[in-house]
Amino acid sequence: MAKTPAKKVSAKKAAPKKAAAKKVTAKKAVAKKVSAKKAVTEKNPKIVSIMDPATLLAITVAQGMYEKKAENIRIWDMRKIASAPADFFVISSADNDKKVEAIAKSVEDEVKKKLNENPLHREGYENLEWILVDYFNVVAHVFQEEKREFYGIEQLWGDAIEVSFKGK
Repeated sequence: MAKTPAKKVSAKKAAPKKAAAKKVTAKKAVAKKVSAKKAVTEKNPKIVSIMDPATLLAITVAQGMYEKKAENIRIWDMRKIASAPADFFVISSADNDKKVEAIAKSVEDEVKKKLNENPLHREGYENLEWILVDYFNVVAHVFQEEKREFYGIEQLWGDAIEVSFKGK
């Protein structure tokens, strides 16, 4: 009779070891996936750039402007300004209403294509003097040149930090 309880005890001790072994293998599998991602980024650093989503969105908006030859493209990082309505303003101008419209549409197309995001709000498509495309954290402003000078939006947010941008 003594042999039966001993077998039960050893079976119970063996079961937790097997479960622990399975957990370790699962962790190793996860580690392999992470190292594979790291290997890809180390081999081709152009694939992955480390930036937060708002910065990536701002640069994508600027690229959309650049695609349609917008003039004087500026990215303003406003995250350190307490009263700022967004994290970034991306501002550009054009010399006529048709270019303003084309630039604003290009911004929406570029963001949709690269980041699969739609704007929360748009304004100004009726007059085509100043189109605002709002992505919540990033607001794109496309002005006709004289309206940009008149409103002086860059001067209103003088504490903002300018982010350098060179289109591709």
